[in-house]
Amino acid sequence: MERGNGSTLRLQPLATETVPLLGHEDSFSYKENLIGALLAIFGHLVISIALNLQKYSHIRLVGCKDHRVYFKTKTWWCGLFLLFLGELGVFSSYAFAPLSLIVPLGAVSVIASAIIGVIFIKEKWKPRDFLRRYILSFVGCGLAIVGTYLLITFGPNSHEAMTGENITKHLVSWPFLLHMLVEIILFCLLLYFYKERKANYIVVILLLVALLGSMTVITVKAVAGMIVVSIRGNLQLGYPIFYIMVVCMVATSAFQATFLTEASQLYDASQIASVGYILSTVIAVTAGATFYLDFIGEDVLHICMFVLGCLTAFLGVFLVTRNKRKSIFFEPYISMDTMPGMQNLHDNGTAVQPDLKTSFSYGALEYNDTISEIYAPATLTVVQEEHGAKGAPGPPYRIMEHSKRE
Repeated sequence: MERGNGSTLRLQPLATETVPLLGHEDSFSYKENLIGALLAIFGHLVISIALNLQKYSHIRLVGCKDHRVYFKTKTWWCGLFLLFLGELGVFSSYAFAPLSLIVPLGAVSVIASAIIGVIFIKEKWKPRDFLRRYILSFVGCGLAIVGTYLLITFGPNSHEAMTGENITKHLVSWPFLLHMLVEIILFCLLLYFYKERKANYIVVILLLVALLGSMTVITVKAVAGMIVVSIRGNLQLGYPIFYIMVVCMVATSAFQATFLTEASQLYDASQIASVGYILSTVIAVTAGATFYLDFIGEDVLHICMFVLGCLTAFLGVFLVTRNKRKSIFFEPYISMDTMPGMQNLHDNGTAVQPDLKTSFSYGALEYNDTISEIYAPATLTVVQEEHGAKGAPGPPYRIMEHSKRE
């Protein structure tokens, strides 16, 4: 009896301690997932509004006769403030939710941009034409919303304190070292074909961006997590790994911006948005699963539903960006040199309208004080002619004609 009572006394505390603790950890982890997802969605929404505000500021300055610089307008500064607020929200989201959950939520930015574009459209369309034109956008937004819901519901639920010891342990683990070796070899090969072989394909450029982006999101989560842990009382800013991550975050972000700028000069923005989102998400999720072990302990059903959510979001983003209107190159004037016979209008054979040297690309407009002189119409040489007979009808002037020799 004593032995039986002792065994029951030893087993009873184990049963009472284990079950409530697991339940508390699960509810807390799901709560952190929700906080991180909401912060990411809020950040992407605000970033889309901010970029459209800044674009509206530029277009408004070009459309009206306003000679102010863009950074002297309230609209541009409001957009800059919202942009900083949105980036802060996305940055903070990495400290709460797993990396593999936050990265695919970038589809929210594409959805928001599409909705803002439809709301602020200036043309008046008939309902039939409107639905025919934007049916793909509506379907794409719906698929992206469904994919976002699946991502939040079935996303990875692994949480780990972002301390200096844990990050250093992950940094020297053999799965991540093998992953980094593959990424470095692939990056060097792509860079060789892009720079030396002039392989200016959109997939090559955006793969370079995605490979750099995988390191960016890893370092962003480490920096944001260590800052949050420090705010909660466990100071982590004294570890050298924190400053190494900060340097890597800034460096990879700068190189990403360089490659994105080169891609935007060669391809349309809608293609860059769709292809870049798909490639960056796939490589970043793989890096998060390798470095932070996001999917350790997840069952097959949750992983399959997460993959389904990613594929649904990919399809939605592809449909939204595919239906965007292609940008038309802005021609400030029609070149008169291309018209036959116009080179000989002047006696010196110069062009009727000189070349305009100012740039009309978005965000690079230059104010020119002599623009009215440039657009001044060309005049022809007029010579008064004396009439021999009085009262004889005749033209009051004549146009000087020049031969090809003159």
